Amino acid sequence: MTSGFWRLWTAAGLSSLADGVLKTALPLVAVGYTRSPPLVAGLAFAFSLPWLLCALPVGALVDRLDRRRAMLAANVLRGALVAAVTLLTVTGNGSIWALYVVALGVGCAETVYDTAAQSILPQVVGRAELARANGRVFAVEQTANEFAGPPLAGVLVATGVAAAFAAPVVMWAVAVTALLLVRGPFRIPREGGTTLRADIAEGLRFLIRHRVLRTFSVMIGTFNFATGATFAVLVLYAVGPGSAMGLSGPAFGLLMATIPAGGLAGALLAGPVERRLGRVRALAVSWLAGGLTIGVLAVTADPYAVGAAFFAGGAGLLVSNVIVVSLRQRVTPDRLLGRLTSSHRLVAWGTKSLGALAGGAIAQGAGLHAVFVVMAVMAFAALAGLLVVTEDALTTAERAVTAR
Repeated sequence: MTSGFWRLWTAAGLSSLADGVLKTALPLVAVGYTRSPPLVAGLAFAFSLPWLLCALPVGALVDRLDRRRAMLAANVLRGALVAAVTLLTVTGNGSIWALYVVALGVGCAETVYDTAAQSILPQVVGRAELARANGRVFAVEQTANEFAGPPLAGVLVATGVAAAFAAPVVMWAVAVTALLLVRGPFRIPREGGTTLRADIAEGLRFLIRHRVLRTFSVMIGTFNFATGATFAVLVLYAVGPGSAMGLSGPAFGLLMATIPAGGLAGALLAGPVERRLGRVRALAVSWLAGGLTIGVLAVTADPYAVGAAFFAGGAGLLVSNVIVVSLRQRVTPDRLLGRLTSSHRLVAWGTKSLGALAGGAIAQGAGLHAVFVVMAVMAFAALAGLLVVTEDALTTAERAVTAR
């Protein structure tokens, strides 16, 4: 791996750690302003809303701009917003609405950073190294965002609100420094002038007409709908003396930690698994394991069985992520990669949100167990897409790019 990659990797880890700290710290700080559950819970929605509203235009912009500079601007904006709310807090002028502004602003910047970060990688490491590079990036992001970020946020909030907000600012500042050390132009040459709307339409046409990428989008969208529904109601199934699992709050936290723990293992093992099984078999095994995160809840409430399935599912999902993202980077022309990345994120976030609504509706009408049964069937049904995504189809798609 080149020095440029390791600088990107450093920026990815620090940015993910800052995200993990901030997303955990904001609701902890919010309860000091309000005890309203909708207002506190709404902060998480405010973070994700930009992916639903801005993903497509952001993808088009990333394909027009220098991608490294887009990442730099996103981190500077995130740092500036959080620095501003830190100042408001220290001077006694903080409020729940200031936290909402930060959540929305940081969420918008995140769409730019994440889209540009996935799009720039083939320009830094080359397409032959993408699986290994993505595995390492996903591993550091998972560790920083899911493992280190939340507990660090708890410690920082206990120390003081200013410390909880200042820490991400410092992390983003160091990430900016790492990005400044990445050398080279990262703007894709364009022929002629087009409108943003035309660029978005071109990206969507490419996705819809590309058999492999279209199939992956449908599969991932279906699976994310199922997981969105499941995890939206899981706390009702798992926590409390009257629940099926009967877990305490801390025990539920440990249960949920098994998913990122498995994800970390999956990110590190993705390359060897792909080489050993081949991409399509690795995807089949990975998605079967991912389906266990839902299917296990349909057959047992034993916390240890559920935790083991969550770990296996987390590992499987990260293996599949590495394979799918690496393939998308290989088969998509550089000039379209921002738009394809953002389109995928739109599908992923949009279907999860719709799934959460469906999960609540099914649970209300038919009970929690019905949610898990229906969504397990849906998750495993998504595997039918592998009848289309064969090894020959993947190879043909890659050769088509080489022939351009």
